[in-house]
Amino acid sequence: MAKVSPRTLSGFMELLPRQQMKMERMLSILRESYALYGFTPLDTPVIESAEVLLAKGGGETEKQIYRFQKGDSDLALRFDLTVPLAKYVAQHYSELAFPFRRYQIGKVYRGERAQRGRFREFYQADIDVIGDGKLDILNEAEIPAIIYSTFTKLGLKKFRIRVNNRKLLNGFYAMNGMSEKAGEIMRTVDKLDKIGAEKVRELLIDEVKMLPCKAENVLDFMAICGTNAEVIEALERYRGMDGTFDEGLDELIAVTRYLKDFGVPEENFAVDLTIARGLDYYTGTVYETEMTEHPEIGSVCSGGRYDNLAEYYTDKQLPGVGISIGLTRLFYVLSEQGLLSDELVTAPCDALVLPMTEELGFAVAAATTLRNAGVRTQLYGEKRKFKAKMAYADKIGVPFAVLIGEDEMNEGMLSVKDMHTGEQVKLTPDEAARHIAARVAEMNASSVIKE
Repeated sequence: MAKVSPRTLSGFMELLPRQQMKMERMLSILRESYALYGFTPLDTPVIESAEVLLAKGGGETEKQIYRFQKGDSDLALRFDLTVPLAKYVAQHYSELAFPFRRYQIGKVYRGERAQRGRFREFYQADIDVIGDGKLDILNEAEIPAIIYSTFTKLGLKKFRIRVNNRKLLNGFYAMNGMSEKAGEIMRTVDKLDKIGAEKVRELLIDEVKMLPCKAENVLDFMAICGTNAEVIEALERYRGMDGTFDEGLDELIAVTRYLKDFGVPEENFAVDLTIARGLDYYTGTVYETEMTEHPEIGSVCSGGRYDNLAEYYTDKQLPGVGISIGLTRLFYVLSEQGLLSDELVTAPCDALVLPMTEELGFAVAAATTLRNAGVRTQLYGEKRKFKAKMAYADKIGVPFAVLIGEDEMNEGMLSVKDMHTGEQVKLTPDEAARHIAARVAEMNASSVIKE
């Protein structure tokens, strides 16, 4: 029978063990950070009814979705975590307490053209706060505080959360007689970082069909910059010209004030009027997060406020605010840039117990003692030569090898070898557990991302 060549489909990430351990560490930090702020974990099905999943679909979504038939059922793979959340909240509305705070970390699927750093299957890490009828502005300030806390725990220091408010933009366009084209303008302006002001100006004139003077007004407004206080002071000059603008300005002032109270340093967040977010359903505060020393990576976390999460499933008004981290892409780029720490323990265990005798009872008891003390322990039971056993220890990258020969058995001791330094000490099983645990804790104290 002909052998099938093993291969991974283009656009799907498959990691070797050491890299997978780094990914797992990032996943663990995200879960811990989200839980710290009172978010409950949620897991929705990967496969949904196409009718439910595509309730607000169309355009690019229809083109990119993985859709298939199973019997009489029309099914699809989820393409994000927001639509399943909308379905979930509408379906379980009477059983949930509001505001409903959930986090979800899971794989999503998009049948787009696979390219460097863009995947067809990838992890998203989302948090959302959903209100029943109303949702206080405090939530819009807490979201970037959570971004700051999470990224700091991952080891990132040089990043900036850029904050804006869609009401400011809508109000500005209204006072300049551009309301009908507000959506097109915002989608075009959202490309400023990628193509620059001159190209955006051309698009506004040629494609959005704006007068050159109107296009200049938009670009002048977007060019307002400085410290957060300076930007807000400049925006105050427009107060009183449009009610929606004033409302957006009040919300932006509240968010920046609360961010200070949440302990977010000003160097890590900035009011940026160019941030519009391409999606029309954002209605208030919007966020983009960038690594300041690696702008080529683009946004690593984005989101915002929306007024009605589940309008396609229920008549109830369910406003919300949330963000999403494209975790697979972030991991890929960090790995490619050499920014993932090599100091973390990436072996499947902290200690590898290597018996050198036919009698294995003492080795089994030693492994049990280590495990009971919280030391991740693997017991090597293969009948192989010492050199082969040590080669295995090297290959999996285990930090400690625990050697048990006749002498160790007779003395009730363990020979613990540090595989990084080569140092070897004899300890009782309890002492060995404390020694290994302390050293591994030191190694894992480093951040998963290095500056």
